[in-house]
Amino acid sequence: MNTYRDTFRAAVVTAPSGSDSIEIVDVPVRRPADGQVRVAVAAASINPVDLAVSSGFFHSVGVISGNAAVGLGMDFAGTVLESGAGVDLAPGTRVAGVLPGFDHPTGAYAEEVVVPVDAVAVVPESLDLVAASTVAINALAAEQILDLLGEPGPGSDRLLVTGAAGVVGGYLLVLARRRGWDVTGLARPADEEFVRGLGAGFLDRPQGGWPAVADAAAMQEGALALVRDGGRLVGVMPGRAPGAERGITVEVVDSHADGRLGRLLELAAAGELPIRVEGTLPLDQAADAQKAAAKPGRRGRWVITP
Repeated sequence: MNTYRDTFRAAVVTAPSGSDSIEIVDVPVRRPADGQVRVAVAAASINPVDLAVSSGFFHSVGVISGNAAVGLGMDFAGTVLESGAGVDLAPGTRVAGVLPGFDHPTGAYAEEVVVPVDAVAVVPESLDLVAASTVAINALAAEQILDLLGEPGPGSDRLLVTGAAGVVGGYLLVLARRRGWDVTGLARPADEEFVRGLGAGFLDRPQGGWPAVADAAAMQEGALALVRDGGRLVGVMPGRAPGAERGITVEVVDSHADGRLGRLLELAAAGELPIRVEGTLPLDQAADAQKAAAKPGRRGRWVITP
């Protein structure tokens, strides 16, 4: 890739109405300012939040406002092209990262990104970049869900994870056990081996009475019904928390870079966090990649490789 070219390609939506509204546009190259790094994107993971952006959901709830083009994709992996002042990352360094927020003129579905240096971490040599691109936003979301749930205590250390066979759910099973939770995963019968293989208990149908529920499946009110009176629920849909009832504390995670990505990438490289890639498609086929990612029953991530 030519470091000094004038433009790069990126996937955006201007009239979001689903995957078919995605456009590939040419965007002027932006040099990194102080504290920023410019990265050539090798892989960008497709996450449910990206589908919500292209469908117009975040516009409808006011998280994204205005009629300007919005970039797609929040997490990525690639190699450093250049760094701004105060950044000690040499060109060619392999990094993974996450874009903060939802409202960007370009996102990670692009040939390059410019982000704050604290939004990236170095990728271990044993982890390839396609795999690394699936870690950031999902593993950070899992850690931050657990932050919101607080520490497990006597009599309240049982945690139910909905969508336990999904990417965020799988990370939650591992990371919650590391924090001392007695974890059970709710998933389809076909996923029992995967869930139990991560050291968690298993349910294939909802059961109530849990002191804490992490709603990785976005069951919303359905998940709230599983929480006991006075318990805790953390959801995954920013701007759309279910209404609290029965003394239940309800919060919603808004995943963001917080300095823990390097450790999470190391756990992934060591095989402690499950990495599952469904397939890869080039940037020109971003719409097809989103459609593939939206099909029911997918357990890994589709990845765009610009």
